[in-house]
Amino acid sequence: MGAKVYVETSVISYLASRPNRDLVIAANQQTTSEWWVERRSSYELYISQLVVQEADSGDADAVERRRRILETIPLLEISEKAAKLAEQLVQKGAVPQVAVEDALHIAVATVNGMAYLLTWNFRHIANATLRSKIEAICRNEGYEPPVICSPQELLEE
Repeated sequence: MGAKVYVETSVISYLASRPNRDLVIAANQQTTSEWWVERRSSYELYISQLVVQEADSGDADAVERRRRILETIPLLEISEKAAKLAEQLVQKGAVPQVAVEDALHIAVATVNGMAYLLTWNFRHIANATLRSKIEAICRNEGYEPPVICSPQELLEE
């Protein structure tokens, strides 16, 4: 098997959603579908209970489509170590207080030794201005952070 990838909720949402009229979102949905078909088998995919909880909200049909995707992906534990790292990410300003769940996604992926954290969340996760802080805090806490990237970045070999 290939490298371990934590799949954050935005990827699952783009994969399961109906085509969007917004050109950027539609392009991201297409890229996600391409990655899922062409590249996902090259990696070991993982999610957490947080992904499941986030995917369970919204339109019932969309929830059902997301659940079908998630049922085949192994769950990582949201451990006390992950909760503590998420707390550090927020307290030290790498992730804003309003985005505690995003800090937890990063922490779960980090604590569990994922090579990549796959996301379309550029606001609080795959944010170039926050990335160095996120990585520094993870390393300071004794962990090697995953490469935070979009499906577009993992589509190429």
